Amino acid sequence: QVHLVESGGGSVQAGGSLRLSCAASGDIYNNNCMGWFRQAPGKEREGVATIYTGGGSPYYADAVKGRFTISQDNAKATLYLQMNSLKPEDTAMYYCAARLRHPYPLPCTPGYGEYNWGEGTLVTISS
Repeated sequence: QVHLVESGGGSVQAGGSLRLSCAASGDIYNNNCMGWFRQAPGKEREGVATIYTGGGSPYYADAVKGRFTISQDNAKATLYLQMNSLKPEDTAMYYCAARLRHPYPLPCTPGYGEYNWGEGTLVTISS
């Protein structure tokens, strides 16, 4: 079981920046696939960015490419999401996720495997 706690959400104006953090504890294994997902009101949850904690190229949704950066500090067991040039359409609840162990390798992109989830942190962008 993995316990994930997000922080860093808030309200900013369009064009601003926020940095989300996710503190992880519990059954974190080497080269885990972790990521950020978001769910806007009335919409389905979508993957924003994912990364293997052991390194490698991250995945970004097209809507956030060039504006968001996912990173991790393995020593602190913390995942980050730096969000720049924020837009009103980025308004959503943002969730940190750590993929459960799987018997064979899977791509570290949304849609593969099952995840442990945090409680979420709300991001609100005003125009």
